[in-house]
Amino acid sequence: MPLVIIGLGNPGPEYAGTRHNVGKMLLDYFSEKYGIPLEKKQGSVLFGDGAWRTHRLLLVFPLTFMNLSGKIVPWLKLKGAGDPSQWLLLHDDLDTPFGMVRFREKGGSGGQRGVESILGAAGSKDISRIKLGIGRPAFADTNISDYVLSPFSKEEKERLPALFENAHALAEKWLLARSGH
Repeated sequence: MPLVIIGLGNPGPEYAGTRHNVGKMLLDYFSEKYGIPLEKKQGSVLFGDGAWRTHRLLLVFPLTFMNLSGKIVPWLKLKGAGDPSQWLLLHDDLDTPFGMVRFREKGGSGGQRGVESILGAAGSKDISRIKLGIGRPAFADTNISDYVLSPFSKEEKERLPALFENAHALAEKWLLARSGH
């Protein structure tokens, strides 16, 4: 059974550098690190199929809007990757300050709609995730949708590579634990 890393975000160039798409940005980083290009497309799924050590590894990006991310679950089952305990979600987290990267073995969605959609479609909370902190807006009256769909600041962009490296270290630990090495 393949190990699966799923980057969450919204499709389309207008969302490419936004806070809500940091899961997809991290997936792109992993794609480069693991030499598994995200170049295959089936229905509403963009994916790369390759290997990590001796294990099959699927890198997956749902080409749906964030809150419909769970639509990839039937596709994963068709690919022989239907066990949610073998999935790792990469996503943004409003409740984690910018600059922090957190690993969570399982649990609820924390209000993140893409995670909520996947947990619901999978019927399981046993899905690991790496949460990249985007923090909350500086002003309480800022619209949350506008904030998550806004681009990172210049200073934040400069810090992303170090955060992605931290997230990669967490993903390596997860892959090791799941592969039995």
